Amino acid sequence: MSDEQIAAEAPLAARMRPRSLIEFVGQEHIVGPGTVLRSAIQGGELFSMIFFGPPGCGKTTLARLIAAETGARLVQLSAVNSGTADVRAAIQGAREARALSAARTILFIDEIHRFNKAQQDALLPAIEDAVVTLIGATTENPYFEVNSALLSRCQLYRFEPLPPVLVEQVVQTALGDGERGLGAKGVTLADGGLGFLAEVSRGDARVALNALEAASRSRASAATPVVLTLDDLRDAAQKSPVSYDREDSHYDTISAFIKSMRGSDADAAIYYMASMLAGGEDPKFIARRMIVFASEDVGNADPQALQTAIAASRAVEFVGMPECRINLSQAAAYLALAPKSNAAYKAVDAALDDVRREGNQPPPPHLRDGSYKGAKALGHGIGYQYPHGHGGWVQQQYLPDKLSGRRYYLPIRGAELEMAARVAEDKRRAAAPEADEHGPGETG
Repeated sequence: MSDEQIAAEAPLAARMRPRSLIEFVGQEHIVGPGTVLRSAIQGGELFSMIFFGPPGCGKTTLARLIAAETGARLVQLSAVNSGTADVRAAIQGAREARALSAARTILFIDEIHRFNKAQQDALLPAIEDAVVTLIGATTENPYFEVNSALLSRCQLYRFEPLPPVLVEQVVQTALGDGERGLGAKGVTLADGGLGFLAEVSRGDARVALNALEAASRSRASAATPVVLTLDDLRDAAQKSPVSYDREDSHYDTISAFIKSMRGSDADAAIYYMASMLAGGEDPKFIARRMIVFASEDVGNADPQALQTAIAASRAVEFVGMPECRINLSQAAAYLALAPKSNAAYKAVDAALDDVRREGNQPPPPHLRDGSYKGAKALGHGIGYQYPHGHGGWVQQQYLPDKLSGRRYYLPIRGAELEMAARVAEDKRRAAAPEADEHGPGETG
């Protein structure tokens, strides 16, 4: 079979891959006119980078376009089915190509988060020596899944799901392209079809094109022109890769898991957790989300929540699947049943807002470091009152002058209310020591 025949029989999504940066859709913040990356590509300059974002938003396509635009060799690996030996072979090939023809090599590694530490470390010398330019693609947060040593040597670019208007543009291009798309078949969409594909794709152009192709094939025996109805598209979308599995859209399920815990529904939380585990979700990802939830949604209403989530995360590392499902279930139930408070979450965001608006305000002089020579001459540390010398609490200013009196942390319920009440009582006693000493109504 010729290359032309193979290309013609490739899936629609593969046939419609952009052939140049001009055809590339979306991610204007990364590769739009005037961006650093666009200028680097146009100047033939290469540097290593990590592409982070959901499926179907152009990570692989952009890597291929960078290689084509800069005239570099492209070696593509998938961390799902490649190992250290494959990485070393690719690096050796890059060395030979550089020695023979001064050719540059882009090593594109899809799903790079699936490489373990040793496999990721094997890339470092080749990147340092500019033997290869690495482009890694991942759907997972690289700060969790990519070694810090590797991440520090790469520029990080976050890809966003395509907005509906751009998914519609991709579909319209496929419908009108007579060479690579469906233009020669006279396929059109009934009213609402374009919007339906944009909605069902959830920002993944590949999903929209797969559904379009499946629907058109189901009507292949019909006389042309073919008008695909909403029913055709709905039926095709069910057969297309739009399920909530790990490789496509797990975001809805993790969202439902978190919202069920927030709503104190332990049954729903455990169900969604089981759904993710059954679909092949990394249990470490689930554990990380519970650690965030413990502080964001439970907080000091139950200080044990964070410890429980961290313990579950350690259990996942120590025990592994399938047994760690029990540890995760225990933690999910605890977090769901715990009293809820987002006071810590609201407090830090309010403080960050003030920092952004007012800048980093200096602490009052009595809180500054007074331990070094010359500090006292600057007024640092003078007047500071040591709380332990006053029974645990003493009245003095802690916030910067410009923010004095500002409240960030506002307790809501549970243990944090009890802790706040204790501090309030300490303040009351410190403010009226004589009344506490002699009793109500006594003057001494």
